[in-house]
Amino acid sequence: MSNRRDAATRKDDLRTGQPFWLRTPRVTVPAGRLPAQSGWDAIIVGAGISGALMAESLSRAGLKTLVLDRRDPVRGSTPASTAMIQHEIDVPLTRHIRDMGKARAQAVWRRSARAVDDLVALVDDLEIDCAMQPKRALYLTGDDMGARAMKAEASARQAAGLAAEFLNHSALLDRFGIDRTGAIVSAASASANPAQLTAGLLCAAKGRGAVVAAPVEITDLAELDGGVALATRDGCVVTAGQVVFCTGYEFLPVMQSRSHRITSTWALASGPRIRRPGWLDDFLVWEAADPYLYYRSTPDGRIIAGGEDEDDPDRNDDPALLVRKAAAIAKKLRDLAGIDVGEPAYVWSAPFGNTTDGLPIIDRVPGHRRAFAVMGFGGNGITFSMIAAQIVTAAILGKPDKDAGLFAFR
Repeated sequence: MSNRRDAATRKDDLRTGQPFWLRTPRVTVPAGRLPAQSGWDAIIVGAGISGALMAESLSRAGLKTLVLDRRDPVRGSTPASTAMIQHEIDVPLTRHIRDMGKARAQAVWRRSARAVDDLVALVDDLEIDCAMQPKRALYLTGDDMGARAMKAEASARQAAGLAAEFLNHSALLDRFGIDRTGAIVSAASASANPAQLTAGLLCAAKGRGAVVAAPVEITDLAELDGGVALATRDGCVVTAGQVVFCTGYEFLPVMQSRSHRITSTWALASGPRIRRPGWLDDFLVWEAADPYLYYRSTPDGRIIAGGEDEDDPDRNDDPALLVRKAAAIAKKLRDLAGIDVGEPAYVWSAPFGNTTDGLPIIDRVPGHRRAFAVMGFGGNGITFSMIAAQIVTAAILGKPDKDAGLFAFR
């Protein structure tokens, strides 16, 4: 991993191995050179899922939008996603209530559930072909949460107005064939092909006049009286009324804080038509453990699974470790669910961001009025990116979002 000092944001190796999604069609978005014109309403730095949702939202609001990326679009960390689009947050609601109070915690979780529903509706409205499927989630007890705590979590969700059904050991075994002490079944989840989703959103924005330019690397940012100026590595300067940094784990150095860290994660995709329980096609599965296993199926019968996270931002760079981690994930899947993926068709690893409270950072860059940063960390990256597009668009239009303070820089 490298961290370039002559760039505005960190610059890291975002993937090792071959994500399955980059082998699928409709994942490429044509990008041109940096336009000679200036005076954009908004510039978005980053052409992954966060930048794509932001571009779609700002262009739909009628803003003259420019999207820049140091790589080709859809070629950063987004293809490393397993695209388990959940409203459930890595940190349980019961802990959020303890740490931030009931009203704020419930607002966070309700906004997360709304974001999933909004994203599914948006994809349907734009007719993006990305295998978007509304799903339920099965959250299993594990080392971090036993049956009693899981039952309390289900009750807390129900009190917040969220659908949550607690299953005891016998009900879980009877309905799903999984031998754990308990689980929660919830709604408001989905899955998709993240590369196709991102490409589709960028194409929708381009259809409204947004411009995508790459490769363009930003080296400096200056705030002016009426806007912002960005300097590029090639010596160009481009100006806009607002800038939004959607650079994920390659964040602005000023956004570094003790509330978040970069770790490493691993994932695999099986071949098609894997033998699996029929109910799995309608569910996402994850467990209350550290590290936790998570898995789902695709429309063509592949199994997508991941986990084995480590608190080291450089561990994902090791190709030999990738092989061992994929084998460990496959073994966990066999032991838990009896699903044998055989030799995985695709394996990959990537850096992965976490915050201490499991929530994203969506806020103005400290010391700036016209520069925003979106850091959709945690296992809900796509869900949080949807929230960010809504909150930042509202702020730029002068219509503050009532939930914005829930995700402020900390």
